[in-house]
Amino acid sequence: MMDMNELIEPFARLVEDICTPAAVRRIEEGGETGAMWSAFVDSGFLDALVPEDAGGAGLSALEAAPLISLLGRHCVPLPVGDTMVARALLAKAGREIPAGPIAIATGTGVTPFARTAAFLVTGSPEAPTAVAAAATQTGVHHDLDGYADVADSEGLRPTSAVVRALLIAGAAGRVLEMTVAYANDRVQFGKPIGRQQAVQQQLAILAEQVIAARIAAAIGVRSGFPARLLDAAIAKHGTSIAAARSAAIAHAMHGAIGISEEYDLQLLTRRLHGWRLADGSESYWAAVLGGARLASTADTSVEFIRAA
Repeated sequence: MMDMNELIEPFARLVEDICTPAAVRRIEEGGETGAMWSAFVDSGFLDALVPEDAGGAGLSALEAAPLISLLGRHCVPLPVGDTMVARALLAKAGREIPAGPIAIATGTGVTPFARTAAFLVTGSPEAPTAVAAAATQTGVHHDLDGYADVADSEGLRPTSAVVRALLIAGAAGRVLEMTVAYANDRVQFGKPIGRQQAVQQQLAILAEQVIAARIAAAIGVRSGFPARLLDAAIAKHGTSIAAARSAAIAHAMHGAIGISEEYDLQLLTRRLHGWRLADGSESYWAAVLGGARLASTADTSVEFIRAA
């Protein structure tokens, strides 16, 4: 049986080394992405989900989930998680896998990483197609996402939503750590603000949201890639709610410093909001869950949830 620490620790060191906040800012400002991408290519992790008979590591979605969450934790500005999943889908379908970063485009709203991707994967999980990336800017300052004009890609939405859920879970965890550290360091009226009852209450709610996001994301990968519709709905609905609440509490705790460009919190919270809206917001996935409940023959919602 694989020791997961042997898998996760080297990947964590790689991401921590090459995706420093300074490196992320350079790419957001238009810097070159080649060196960072080459490091991921050389690591071999891009084929983590590709079946062994196709030359990959053959990891399950559950095994690869911590890797994708680490990408969110470090605000990696390249579509590494998307590429892992896209390469696996293309390999399973017997399609040629292009070299270069691949973003998953689902034809709705903004496509994450569209401006740092060389290719977009479109179509369906069973018949994915890689096309040259083309996207228009969102107009948001330092945004690496973009509007991609693709059609007939709704079938990829559940799988892409689970990738977004894993990224949110990773980023939210780092937001919690930063906020707790700030509350313990920031002294006001002679004591750290973290000793104030009202602040402690908000930190407890923030921790609750982070755990909720982790649980929701774990549900998303339980059926593997491509993701099952209801698993994706639970994962994206839960993590999108947690993303908005986590960002709001973190900024309330930090005060004005939280939105300053020099402070790393904004790198995380901008992504939380972007990933929250990508591939369907919490409202979109709530409607999916509601529709499934109405169509279900379960006598109670508890039975429906247990069977979902």
